[in-house]
Amino acid sequence: MLNIGEAAQASGVSAKMIRHYESIGLLPAAQRTVAGYRVYGEQDVRLLQFIHRGRALGFSLEKIAELLALWQDQGRASADVRRLAEQHIAELERKIDELQAMKRTLETLARSCHGDQRSDCPILDDLATH
Repeated sequence: MLNIGEAAQASGVSAKMIRHYESIGLLPAAQRTVAGYRVYGEQDVRLLQFIHRGRALGFSLEKIAELLALWQDQGRASADVRRLAEQHIAELERKIDELQAMKRTLETLARSCHGDQRSDCPILDDLATH
């Protein structure tokens, strides 16, 4: 059994986030020692690693909960997992497009800025008008 600090180190998830995941039901409530300290087993660490990896791939907590349910369901169809992954890919592509549009806009604004001692600034003007 591991204490919360050891579970955090083993999983890559901070102790604060472990408590949060427990509070929202993403992670089952930890067993407690007689003194009331949380203790975690190997399966808890595996769940935390799963959550950590899901977050690293950009999945929302809601989607991670769905993925966890599928992972724990031995009767699941892999098509269900693939569907979630493909939906996430589409969302990432949309976000990438938005970020690229923001970058292009900022590049244009930066090029239009004199970058000298003058007070007029097209970047600030644009922010003020939108």
